[in-house]
Amino acid sequence: MDEIIRKNVVHEEPWRVFRIMSEFVDGFETLSQVGPAVSIFGSARKMAKNEKYYKLAERIAYLLSKLGLAVITGGGPGIMEAANRGAKMAGGKSVGLNIQIPMEQKSNRYIKTLIEFRYFFTRKVMFVKYASAFVILPGGFGTLDEFFEAITLIQTGRSEPFPVILVGKKYWQGLIKWLNTTALRAGSLQPKDLKIFSVVDTPEEVVAIIKQFNTTRKILSD
Repeated sequence: MDEIIRKNVVHEEPWRVFRIMSEFVDGFETLSQVGPAVSIFGSARKMAKNEKYYKLAERIAYLLSKLGLAVITGGGPGIMEAANRGAKMAGGKSVGLNIQIPMEQKSNRYIKTLIEFRYFFTRKVMFVKYASAFVILPGGFGTLDEFFEAITLIQTGRSEPFPVILVGKKYWQGLIKWLNTTALRAGSLQPKDLKIFSVVDTPEEVVAIIKQFNTTRKILSD
């Protein structure tokens, strides 16, 4: 039995490599045509269109689209849907990078450009490679994963600095307090590390940070 399992694994693994390569190729080909973009993250929990963070995500995406930036999300419901909806309302480029998971995540109907992924890590590469900024609204493990991935890449010099913006001071206050006390005092972080990201409450603050970054890095078209 063990020998049968081993042979199946040996047979399957090379094909897995080709599937991974295919995801990279599809992602690179599609997103290279999108232009300057911002990745927006947040909870996939379904929510009403009048909920606070849904409206915030929608407004942020709307304003960023009006600046000429494409909006990239994880393609699902909740905050992701709100961001894609805002981009579509503004007549902007609304992109969804949907993930195929056992608890099926259906792509939302406000996406104009959809790419389906089987592997989380190939999807994460696309978020970072094609985004000039990360805007992160309240969410769970997946949202935290994207946040820490981004600031780790910047901290370690594996990525050029780009705006990483947490939205919702009340929601993030516990995490920020822990970083500023426990992690900092333990020597796990340096004070400069806490300047890699910003924490704001309004869509206008998000836009201001990205505009300010643009003055030095030129991510927006004239």
